[in-house]
Amino acid sequence: MIKVRDCVPDDAERLVEIYAPYVRDTAVSFEYEVPSVEEFKIRIERTLASYPYIVAEEDGVVQGYAYAGVFHEREAYNHCVETSIYVSQGQRGKGVGRVLYDELEKRLTRRGIINLNACISWKDEEDEYLTHDSQLFHERLGYVRVAHFHRCGYKFGRWYDMIWMEKLLDVNFAVRQAD
Repeated sequence: MIKVRDCVPDDAERLVEIYAPYVRDTAVSFEYEVPSVEEFKIRIERTLASYPYIVAEEDGVVQGYAYAGVFHEREAYNHCVETSIYVSQGQRGKGVGRVLYDELEKRLTRRGIINLNACISWKDEEDEYLTHDSQLFHERLGYVRVAHFHRCGYKFGRWYDMIWMEKLLDVNFAVRQAD
């Protein structure tokens, strides 16, 4: 059974293990180097200061994580976030991502967030470093593509685009919270 809980800085080592293949072997992340455990702890603490950061455990082992972050610095954007999710390679396609995003959405709705934005690496033709899996996953969860930026990331000797997908949550709840 998958159990979701708040992330803590002590989860950093496991989260780096999950994230590392995305950095080293894919264009899903545009980072070139795997962050250190210490850097990951800082990232976790910075996110937790303002937004939810959650992990999914199965049999006591963290199998994935998701978090929200600032979409844009201006105050008018306070009801929008950028979401991120990473699932252990062996657990992809087994429901961990859906469980994480369902919980993240609940927590964000309670905070008055109405717009979830996902920035996704893209290439029209899949290659050995990037598939369309992330876009398809987000579509299944109700996200729609709203933007396409060309040649944004250069990794593995080639250019990758970036697409943005969004999902609107309970607008009425968020409006009531803003009043």
